[in-house]
Amino acid sequence: MEYFETFDWNPDERIIQKAVKILQNNGIGIIPTDSIYAFVCDINNKKGLEKICKIIGKKPEKANLSIIFRDLKNITDFTIPFDTATYKLIKRNFPGPFTFILKANNSIPRFFPSNRKTIGIRIPDNKITQTIVEHNGHPLIASSVHAEDQILDYLTDPEEIHNRFQHQVDFIIAAGNGGNVPSTVVDLTEDQPVIIRQGKGELI
Repeated sequence: MEYFETFDWNPDERIIQKAVKILQNNGIGIIPTDSIYAFVCDINNKKGLEKICKIIGKKPEKANLSIIFRDLKNITDFTIPFDTATYKLIKRNFPGPFTFILKANNSIPRFFPSNRKTIGIRIPDNKITQTIVEHNGHPLIASSVHAEDQILDYLTDPEEIHNRFQHQVDFIIAAGNGGNVPSTVVDLTEDQPVIIRQGKGELI
């Protein structure tokens, strides 16, 4: 297991390249985002997806996994076409701490073990995340790192994350304490946006 330390505003290129190589070799890791630290794997890594689901204690068909993109270019590869108003709303708020729920197209069953009708998309405002996705060449499947705690919902301290998950993941990128407020989840599958969970992001 590799443990890397870098700055989210100026990530070390060598660390990024090492993390990407692990992802491209079907590894899984933990990286910072603009909200919570997250488990990630390449979208084509089905075993990695299953491993993340096992760590978080959810069946793959039941897990609330999101897909992290570098920018808006490839989102339509995974979604049913949406209207101009929806596109403008997404563009105004990305990159940022949002998960937008969109209708999935027929390509999704290739990546997920069930016939999902919707997917959650993320473009975090975090340079480490963005650089990893860009160098990886594919989107990442992601799930927040939760805490087994009655008070805290999420693990924020990289050392705690390392101590707990060092034997379950292939790498961890530490960039200081993470946030403890998750992304705002917005359902865009109907005529009007519906906020499913108010988190860190404020819609504009």
